[in-house]
Amino acid sequence: MTAVPGGSKQLVHLKVGLPLAPLNFSNGIEEGGFIPMYPQLAKPVGNWLLDALAFEDYERLRSNLEPVSFALGAVVYESGGQMDHVYFPTTSHVSLLYTMIDGATAEMGLVGNEGVVGIALFMGGDTTPNRAVVQGAGNAFRLKAEIMQDEFRRGGEFQHLLLRYTQALITQISQTAVCNRLHSVEQRLCRWLLMTHDCTQSDELQMTQEFISNMLGVRREGVTHAASGLQDEGFISYVRGHIKILDRQGLEARVCECYGVVKAEHDRLLARCFDRRVGADRRFAPDRRRT
Repeated sequence: MTAVPGGSKQLVHLKVGLPLAPLNFSNGIEEGGFIPMYPQLAKPVGNWLLDALAFEDYERLRSNLEPVSFALGAVVYESGGQMDHVYFPTTSHVSLLYTMIDGATAEMGLVGNEGVVGIALFMGGDTTPNRAVVQGAGNAFRLKAEIMQDEFRRGGEFQHLLLRYTQALITQISQTAVCNRLHSVEQRLCRWLLMTHDCTQSDELQMTQEFISNMLGVRREGVTHAASGLQDEGFISYVRGHIKILDRQGLEARVCECYGVVKAEHDRLLARCFDRRVGADRRFAPDRRRT
């Protein structure tokens, strides 16, 4: 853990930019070793929820949004631990994991730039029994818990967006539980690859079989067999922890219904966020295959 000003400790292994004034990128890394993520916090910032806010709502939050950089495998929060911030991913994505007494783990949910990490802080729970771990390195914004809670209590657009996102996340978590119980390892792997692909800007994913087995809650041998089958079909290539999506439509044809159920609810609840965003996104494209 890393000490932060004021004597508190922060679980997340990250570098924090200072959003106090427009930053000059000409010198690369700023003084102190911090990596500034953006020259200023003008919209769009890259997170659907923040970008969907009306101007006046965003302006109330802007000076308190702190850009951070996540490393792969960083722990955002631990099970039952104190949560001091919520995080709005922009180019990173975070797995919500449950760890059993014997150390076995399984992924409950995945949060990318469509959402927020730390829903317990505005749902009234303060802590949660799951842990959050960075699955894809990249950037995010963090907001202090008390500032977020004050804005949430205003009852405006910010609250509305967070509640709609939470409903979408609950759908994802519940559908994941059904999928893990009823569907084959290959179908579950297809679902997980598609969801991870949705969160990235690349067809190439860096992850080991052990990592995937922990996410899916299955033995490594099961992941090996399922990945080999998908590779034989020409849907992916997999070499030493490096996965490349070769045929997204093939994965979509092979995946179970769970991916479509989660996506449909996601689209329905967060369509307004997409309407206010600039550019396209695989999660809303009628034909989501990358060419």
